[in-house]
Amino acid sequence: MASERIRIVIVDDHAVVRSGLSDFVLAFDDLDLVAEADGGKQAVELCRQLQPDVVLMDMVMPDLDGATATRLIRETNPDIQIIALTSFREEDLVNAALKAGAIGYLLKNISAEELAAAIRNAVLGRPTLAPEATLALMHAATATPLPGKDLTPRELDVLALMAQGLNNREIAARLCLGLSTVKYHVSNTISKLGASNRTEAVSIALQHHLVN
Repeated sequence: MASERIRIVIVDDHAVVRSGLSDFVLAFDDLDLVAEADGGKQAVELCRQLQPDVVLMDMVMPDLDGATATRLIRETNPDIQIIALTSFREEDLVNAALKAGAIGYLLKNISAEELAAAIRNAVLGRPTLAPEATLALMHAATATPLPGKDLTPRELDVLALMAQGLNNREIAARLCLGLSTVKYHVSNTISKLGASNRTEAVSIALQHHLVN
């Protein structure tokens, strides 16, 4: 690949950004801009048609977000490398992009030389992350999970009725479940919330907006 031009598609819903990135690509002899897309849907179609080497993908777009577009492109074209290039450094966006298959996550204030290096690394299968993205991943890896994230839909149903003050028999009747099944769900719910009893479980659920 060192002797070949790297074929690039730029994806951003802002024309000014696309223009700036286009000028950047043209400044490097080993980079070749093959297409621009103003949204995620167009990006998916262009990648299907053109099979570029690298996509510079915005994350927040009105028609189809960057993470979803990344996933769709990678599912059908796993050889295409995608670099998330965005103004947003939020942890959930970083995680979504990388989970979708992006090989890099960079902020738009990156220098031209740094972006060019990231593109060349992407073709070689080497990831490049902005420091902010690395910090977001580290925080996600060490953060304490929010209570209730592992509750099943049925356990959430039971929890909502517990919050209304219903006892096990009343919950069983409301949900058309056996009493033993309800007892099992109640016990699981209390355990998953780290509570010692159903009153404490309801209190935790209300604090974290797990029930209305």
